[in-house]
Amino acid sequence: MAPLSIPSPPPEWATPIHIPWFNGQEIPIHSYALCILAGIIVATVWTSRRLTKRGAEPGIVLDIAIWAVPLGIVGARAYHVLTHPNDYFFPGADPWEVIRIWNGGGAIFGALIGGGIGVYIACRITGIRFWSFADALAPGLLAAQALGRFGNWFNHELFGQPTTLPWGLEIEKDNAAFPVGLPAGTLFQPTFLYEIIWNVIGIAVLVFFLERRYTMRWGKAFGFYLIWYGLGRWPLEAIRLDPSEIFLGVRTNIWAAWGAILLGVVIILVQRRRHPGLELSPYRPGKEWTPPLDPDEYVVTDGEGDRAALDSSDTDAVGSGDEAPAGAPREAGATSTTGSQR
Repeated sequence: MAPLSIPSPPPEWATPIHIPWFNGQEIPIHSYALCILAGIIVATVWTSRRLTKRGAEPGIVLDIAIWAVPLGIVGARAYHVLTHPNDYFFPGADPWEVIRIWNGGGAIFGALIGGGIGVYIACRITGIRFWSFADALAPGLLAAQALGRFGNWFNHELFGQPTTLPWGLEIEKDNAAFPVGLPAGTLFQPTFLYEIIWNVIGIAVLVFFLERRYTMRWGKAFGFYLIWYGLGRWPLEAIRLDPSEIFLGVRTNIWAAWGAILLGVVIILVQRRRHPGLELSPYRPGKEWTPPLDPDEYVVTDGEGDRAALDSSDTDAVGSGDEAPAGAPREAGATSTTGSQR
């Protein structure tokens, strides 16, 4: 092996946890699932922080995630099954295998489609603008996909063509995907690592360059994500050895990468024309969230010079007509006989 070659982890690392179950059986917890779960958590927390800073209600991301995550999983499985029909539809095939996602088989492009549908539904319910959420999510998506790719390493799968590069990936000879005729010890392109690096660079470009110099709102940050991911996935898909459906001589996932690039360009061009100004709120008009009044921020006079904090039942005493809304600064010189702001 080359001195810098990347070893595949021991097979037992693919299922590091076994939960005891009925009748002495165990439920295996796969490393791939843990990687996906870690990605979902990181994306959710990061998106929540970004969206809250833009004026959204804290925790509202969870209301959207309960729609987006399940539909994203359904979409990932459906896309995989439809693009690998020979693995699931043949004489004697078990039809229930189509839904057994725990046996492996999911696709990022399908997750984007299914998750996007879930986000749209949830945004209609919560009042959050779809594009506001998508922009807040963009770097988290890249982070989640980077973490998820570690699952391919644990599973010894989705590697690229043979290579003599010193950082080639070691794959065991008895791996079902090992090309026939190649000698044991052949190294392969570590496509999982390339995609991780590409996604991390994309995060840096978006967060530390584009968003600091340009107004990446109204869907523009998400458009960048689609372009960036598509540009990276295109060449990586071309060197992968795993079987895939071919359409007009091109792998289906390359078509999907081209579609992502085109869609990202269209989103940016259209939204630049439709929304050249700032995005003032992540909510649709009429659906805005107003932070609750903090009783410690207001005091009232009891008539004898003593001051007492308002409790939640006294908030009607503030704002009798010319009072500033909760959390808003007073105009210079404004007074009130009912209270004052600390």
